[in-house]
Formats: sequence, structure tokens, C-alpha cells
Amino acid sequence: MIVSVDITEKSFGNKLLYDSLRFDIQPREKLGIIGRNGTGKSTLLHMITGDDTDYQGEISVKRGTTIIASRQEHHGHETTPVLEYIQGDLPEFARLHHILTTYPLTMGDDEKMIQRYSDALERFTQLGYFQVEDELGQAFMAYQLAPQKLEAPLSELSGGQKRMVELIKIQRAKGDLALIDEPTNHMDFVAKTEFIKWLDAAEEAVVVITHDRDVLAHVDKIIEIRDGRAYAFRGDYEQYLRTNKGQITSQVNEYDLAQRRIQNLTADVIRFRRLKEKSRDPGTIKRFKSQEEKAAAELAKLSKAEKPSFWIDRESAEQLDLKMTAAYQKYKAKNIHLSTQKTASKSSRLLVQAHDLSLGYGGIPLFTGVSFAVHEGERLRLHGRNGAGKTTLVNALVAKASDSAPTSDTLHGSLASEESLSIGVYQQEIDAHYLPLTLHDAIELVYEEAGLVASEQKIKQLLGEYLFDPAVDGAMRVADLSGGQKARLQLIRMLAASPLLLILDEPTNHLDLPSIEELEDALEHYHGAVIYISHDSFFARNVGGETVQIGG
Repeated sequence: MIVSVDITEKSFGNKLLYDSLRFDIQPREKLGIIGRNGTGKSTLLHMITGDDTDYQGEISVKRGTTIIASRQEHHGHETTPVLEYIQGDLPEFARLHHILTTYPLTMGDDEKMIQRYSDALERFTQLGYFQVEDELGQAFMAYQLAPQKLEAPLSELSGGQKRMVELIKIQRAKGDLALIDEPTNHMDFVAKTEFIKWLDAAEEAVVVITHDRDVLAHVDKIIEIRDGRAYAFRGDYEQYLRTNKGQITSQVNEYDLAQRRIQNLTADVIRFRRLKEKSRDPGTIKRFKSQEEKAAAELAKLSKAEKPSFWIDRESAEQLDLKMTAAYQKYKAKNIHLSTQKTASKSSRLLVQAHDLSLGYGGIPLFTGVSFAVHEGERLRLHGRNGAGKTTLVNALVAKASDSAPTSDTLHGSLASEESLSIGVYQQEIDAHYLPLTLHDAIELVYEEAGLVASEQKIKQLLGEYLFDPAVDGAMRVADLSGGQKARLQLIRMLAASPLLLILDEPTNHLDLPSIEELEDALEHYHGAVIYISHDSFFARNVGGETVQIGG
């Protein structure tokens, strides 16, 4: 064991995040952390690194353990060259490099300084830091990043590129424990394959927060954060689904029995009280009073127990018998509710079409020879590397439908859409003009931009359907929302005008597993057409449709 986590209580504002959360991390263990958005998964990593000490309990780290963690934010590092940024986080690099570059200028015949220099030289060599720049260049090429980016300031990199820089840093650090938060968000399929290859071969223990089912298929253990506690599941994602089904059905059955017992006890308390009041014999009164108090005490104890969060994946839930299905549907955890029109049109009209299309900028093509046709009710997947032009194609489609000028140039072929086609778009990042607004005002603006009016009742209804607390979350600035909360706002925006065509750009980023399944279900029953970009193989398999390759 290299880390032991025993948190008796952790709160965030008025919200209790953890209550008796316990688990261990073993050497070389690959551990995936999952849980609903807002359960404090990222906070947990900050606690393990020691950046967050505001909790009750203890986190024990084995002496000499080197922990390397990925950063989500890079404030203060914007102007730092990428190479210098990575080197600064490598274990002992800064200290050793300082000795090797400054001591020769001042040590002279000082034996102590000469010895420290000699020790530093030996350790620097042992850690392979003389070759680190070449190794980082090779790692950049493996993730298909230009090695020249090593010399660029961090601010010039995209969000996806910064995420890959964090992974390369962690992989080169070769610590004892790597803590990684949502590594595959914004990754394309090539980079994700490279990450999974490293994960399988890593010598260090790895704790990864992820709802990417492709990654969860390669872990040794899954920790689910639920109801303030940690539930451990040995094995990968498939094993988790099987074990979770068994545990949840057992818990649902126990909870259902408890609810029935509460009903019976409530009736017993009333019955014993009435019998006591009707009795005249002191001994009989005493007996009924004792029975009433006993039933009332058990009722009070059972009533204090909070309802656990129950969730079973869709396929496992379909295998439940009728009795358990009824109980599970009655007690299962609340999920987001996506309002999509499900009435299929009798027509199958052509909505968008591309023929031998090439888009680019300044006369330089991003891709060539792309052709497809999408009719009402059909599904189309755009597949290709990051930078191949998938988002450029999506933007051109939206511009065509809205009869506005695209930012890209049509270099060859044609792109057409039905006149006045209603499109709902889910973008990778929330539009910047929503960030200063409160969530309540952002929803109001979303509907205003769609030519609709959202009443106070409608806004509160939407907040509830998408798992927001209308009284608390509605007053939060969009900029302060978590990634998962921003993703849910994106869904509200996409569906506001009941569009006939949905375009989704990496929609599973930041969504938890139940929300991903709800989105998949909604798309399965959606009457309109769907064009989507996703490197989640599970999502692509469940949504289906034709795949069009963009770029080489």
C-alpha cells in the first residue's frame, strides 16, 4: 500500500461531499474513479496531493512516495515554454539542474560543494535527464504533436494540447503514483490509443478520474464515489457492471423492504395508540404503550436513513425480472431528463448534403473529397484526427443553414442544406458570452436567442430536469460551473428550439455515466437527424449510423 485514504468528513460550503470515505492504493495498481458530477472526484485528487487539507480524517502516504498529478488550470504558467514547464514538474529536476548549472561557477576547491555537484551529476544521469529533451520530442510525435511546440509558451497551446502535455509530463516523470483527471477529454482516437498503451504498461500506480468507458476497460479496480463514500469494485468496466448490478439490486430490495416496514410500523403506532386509549385496565394500557414506544423507536430509526443512490447500466437493467424492475424504477437515482421530439415524420426528406467537398483557409485545404447525405431520422458520424477539419465542417454546415458566411473557404465541391433548417449544436466548449452570466440568466438568453420566451416556471423546470438546484445553482456564474454542469447547459441550449438536426461535438466529455446513457437513449428515440463527432467507441456503437472519414 502506498496511499491510504480515510476521510471522516469533507464539506464544500454547505454541501457534505464525503462521509466515511475509505480506500487504499496499491503499488502499480490502475484505479479508475467514477461518480456523478459534483460528487467531489477532482477534490479528492487535490486532497491526496496535499493541496486541499480542509477535511477531517487522514490520508497516509508511504514515506518516499513520489506523486505526480496533472493540472486542469495553468494560471501563472501562461508564458512558460512547454519544455521548461514539463521539466519544472519532473522529480528533482529543478534542484539538480540548479546545482549543475551554478556550482561550476562558484565551487572552486570547496570539497563539500564538489561532492554535492558530483552527487547531483550522478543522480541527474541516473534519472535520464540528459536525454529528457529528446525523449519529450519523441513523446510529442507519438501523440502527433509538433516537437516545435516544446519551445512555444504554454498559452499558445489548445486545451486538448495542454491535456496531452500533462500526460507526457506524467509519463516522463516516472513517479510512484500518477493522478490524472479526465485525460481523454478532447483527445482523438490516436492519442487515446497511445494513452491506453502507456496505462497498460505503466510501472507506477495510476489513479484516473474518467467516465471514458474505453479507458475504464483497462483498469484493475474502479472506485465509485456515491453518497459520500467510496465503493470499490475489483476488475475493469465490464466486471464493475456485473458487480454493480448485483450490489444495487440487493440494496434496492433491502430499501424496498425497509419502506414496507416503515408503512407497517406507522400503522402499528397508530393502532397501539388507539388500543391504549380505549383500554381501561392499567396492565393492558401499559402493554400497548410499551408496544407503541417500541414501534415508534424502530420507525424513527428507519426514517432517519437516507435513500441511497441507485444506478444500474441500461443493459443490466433490462435483464432484471419484473418485480425488481418495478422496484428499481421506483427508487433509482434521478437522472437528467432530455426533452426530444419522438414523433417520427412520415417523410424522409434530405436535410444536408456534401459532394466531393474540400474546406480550408487561405487556399490550403484541411480535407478533400468528402461526400455524404443526411435525411431526416438518419445518423452520421464524422471521424478523423484532431485538426483534420471536423469542427470546421460543422461550422460550415451551421453557417449554410443560417444563411451566414462561414469562416472557412470552400475550395472544391459543394455543401447544401434544406432552407431554414433548424439546427441544435453541442459544442466542445461553452460559448464565451455565457460565462459572465448566472445560470438562470444564461438559460433565459439561450431561449431568447432561439426566438423563444422562457418563463420563470420554465427555467426552474429546466434546472430541475438537468439536475441543478434552482435555488442555489441558478444564481451561480456559468464561469464557475464544473465541466459537467457546463455540459448540461450545453444540452439545454442544443434542444431549446426543438431542432430537426442535432450536431454534437464530443458530447460525452465531462458527462457522467448515467448522463451519457440518458443522452444515448434520447438520441435513439429522437425523430430528427444527428451528426456527431466522438472518439468514444461505446457512444459511437450505441448511436450508430454511417461513418465519414475526414482527412487521412
